[in-house]
Amino acid sequence: MNQTLAAPLPVTLLSGFLGAGKTTVLNELLNHAGGLHFAVVENEFGAVNIDSQLISRNQGGIIELTNGCVCCTVNADLVRGLQDLAAQRASGRLSFDWILIETTGLADPGAVAQTFFAAPELRDDFMLDGIVVVVDALHAGQQLDQHPVVQRQVGFADRLLLAKCDLVDPAAIVELSERLHGINPRAPQQSLQQGRAEPGSLLGIGGFNLDSSLLAADSGSPSPARFVPVTAPAGVRWSRRAAVHDDEISSFLLEAGEVDLDRIGTFVQSLIDELGDELLRYKGILAIPDEDRKLIFQGVQRVAGFDYGEVWAPGETRTSRIVLIGKRLPEARLREAFRGAADAAGGDCGADRRV
Repeated sequence: MNQTLAAPLPVTLLSGFLGAGKTTVLNELLNHAGGLHFAVVENEFGAVNIDSQLISRNQGGIIELTNGCVCCTVNADLVRGLQDLAAQRASGRLSFDWILIETTGLADPGAVAQTFFAAPELRDDFMLDGIVVVVDALHAGQQLDQHPVVQRQVGFADRLLLAKCDLVDPAAIVELSERLHGINPRAPQQSLQQGRAEPGSLLGIGGFNLDSSLLAADSGSPSPARFVPVTAPAGVRWSRRAAVHDDEISSFLLEAGEVDLDRIGTFVQSLIDELGDELLRYKGILAIPDEDRKLIFQGVQRVAGFDYGEVWAPGETRTSRIVLIGKRLPEARLREAFRGAADAAGGDCGADRRV
């Protein structure tokens, strides 16, 4: 898994509320790295909390760890901090294969994620691989009710790690898992054992690759396009998963046949302009009339990207599908606006169904 200096550096964002167990997960990953060397970035609020037995020496804000990884604190400008790490790696002063960013427990991961697509100086040298969110199973119910940022963290996640499950009744774990699924049905969940997750389940996620795996487990695209920020098309019909809790964050599925490219472009632009701050993540695959390739679409709040991917297979149903995750999105109005884009292309919006 070693990365060449010419390849973009993969980055994993580790998030979760205060006391959820992020540092425990981080330490377990460092202790069982399997020869992979990490640069660990402590984002926003200063304190470096890597276990003392992992620390080799501290010099100039860079902590060298005994397993060959490094750790630094970024208090101000994440872009400058990442550029500095990359420069030191290129010069041979530091050696690492992967960057892990641990955010403060009060941070909205969307702001950090957008940095990788909104900052031109990061696009070529860094590749955001995925957002991993640690959930405190013991306190998550209360935290989801009282702290909107916890719902946003869950909504942004590519992977959800449930910590402290040994302290919680199994029935309560099932209820929590269902609630998390209602907020973000596309993020696989994993119960941690003493804070340990399989490294293979946290790295190489490809959560921001533009390929068919955005909405399906299997992808026929051997070399997916990377997510480059542009504003453009998006997709079709909506339905809401029934929820026991009145969570602000929920997900919707848009689905239809072919969609008109111009009408979809207008729809998505208005979606971003009007609701960009309420959108967390959105991703999908679109069927465009007279186009043999699938149009792959993905966005993080106000930053959206798209590219053409693999061709539609012979006999494959040309279905456009997009999942939106956001805060109290106006479902009925959005469904109607999307239906107009599908009707313009003669697409069939089909029957409602849940995510």
